[in-house]
Amino acid sequence: MSRVAVVGGGIAGLATAALLARDGHEVTVYEAHDTVGGRAGRWDAEGFSFDTGPSWYLMPEVFEHFFRLMGTSADAELDLVRLEPGYRVFFERHDEPLDVVADRARAAATFEAIEPGAGRALERHLDSAEETTQLALDHFLYNDFSSPRSLLVPPVLRRLGRLGRLLLQPLDRFVARGFRDERLRQVLGYPAVFLGTSPSAAPSMYHLMSHFDLDDGVYYPQGGFREVIDSVARLAQRAGAQIVTNARVTEIRVESGAARGIRYLDRDGTAHLVDADLVVSAADVHHTETALLPPELRSRSDASWRRADPGPGAVLVMLGVRGGLPQLLHHNLLFTEDWGENFDRIFGRNPSVPDPASLYVCKPSATDPTAAPPGHENLFVLVPVPADPGIGHGGVDGAGDATVERIADAAIEQISAWTGVADLADRVVVRRTVGPGDFASEFNSWRGSALGPAHVLRQSAFLRGRTASRTVSDLYFAGATTVPGIGLPMCLISAELVAKALRGDRGAGPLAEPEVRSVPA
Repeated sequence: MSRVAVVGGGIAGLATAALLARDGHEVTVYEAHDTVGGRAGRWDAEGFSFDTGPSWYLMPEVFEHFFRLMGTSADAELDLVRLEPGYRVFFERHDEPLDVVADRARAAATFEAIEPGAGRALERHLDSAEETTQLALDHFLYNDFSSPRSLLVPPVLRRLGRLGRLLLQPLDRFVARGFRDERLRQVLGYPAVFLGTSPSAAPSMYHLMSHFDLDDGVYYPQGGFREVIDSVARLAQRAGAQIVTNARVTEIRVESGAARGIRYLDRDGTAHLVDADLVVSAADVHHTETALLPPELRSRSDASWRRADPGPGAVLVMLGVRGGLPQLLHHNLLFTEDWGENFDRIFGRNPSVPDPASLYVCKPSATDPTAAPPGHENLFVLVPVPADPGIGHGGVDGAGDATVERIADAAIEQISAWTGVADLADRVVVRRTVGPGDFASEFNSWRGSALGPAHVLRQSAFLRGRTASRTVSDLYFAGATTVPGIGLPMCLISAELVAKALRGDRGAGPLAEPEVRSVPA
């Protein structure tokens, strides 16, 4: 049994604590804020309850696997609702939106109605996505790549040629081979944004994302994503882990080249020293290396970080709205016509805020009556912007920095015009914004990135990072900024990679789930 200090109480830190405590380690999580959750937070105001971060429940099998490792199930821990349709897409200069459903036959019929032949093309696309997903789950996602031999297996070797093409060809070109209509290309290319990049920069390997929303389906945990965080925290504590909040870690203590504890400041600014046998940092890797470790123990130079891609920033807009908004579903996407220009403004050499922007709008009150008071709606708007803390901080009731509030005003006006809610601005009764500056100051996010390093080729799979530090023994990383990547499911897998590393398990697949013994009737 080892004493483990976990830095950060986001979902990755909590899941790591749960799995390691279950394995018999003495684990304590140190979280800087007064509540756990990190980016997956919640804000309550005047009867509205807003998720302040993740809002798509995808890859349900990854959540289910984690819960089974902890001796329970998603059904026992969460009240999940399958969304039908999964989401609605509004297109610039097209009057009719497109509803996307997780049903192959219906989705193919929808595609076919827009472009003859696109229905069969979608079937082929999803067949490929399903095969690629299974290959990723079996050999890549649960692999920390510490053993090259883990990839020298027949299922991977037989597909080397195909894998090479999927890695080297960008997603937008892969999609364009099967579809001519720009709207269909956007629907199949947009998942790149979930990966922190553009369809022209994401490897086409990531077309597997279409399997999750068009085959698996999109779900929502009633009560909001805070319920997911609370369930993981509850399981960690049930397994014996301790959680200390208002504990801002300022240093990872290194002795003779090994992590041997942490130093943190409590709410009053009092310093505390904690001894540990190993440390897991679920904080941003850039912050861990540049703020918590001495310069001589950093694994990357400043020049290396300057060449890296931080992914997009975001302006978040949380709106409490009087009256109904039947024009919107639970999940909604607004796509601009000149998509290439839109992404170039965010990721190009001379970044700037797109206008208009391709937006994401979530209306959880469509599914969850606790999200808004009766007679009101809850809107969460995400505007992708460059990763630049200089764009500013948000605030309540228009009190954020001027640039952030202008972006919010433009988004509200755009939603109003594109969806036909003419009086949307006049019906807003609660408003809060969050800007890239907040991501940097609140979550120590590198360059104010909203998601984490982009999944471009040079930052994917074994090129993304490591579970174990290369410079400090007994130091491990978890979370969206290391392997396998961005998103709640990936964070759960990153926690499992730490557990595998401590077990000495260098295999490519997930941990075996414990047998569930049936109870005689």
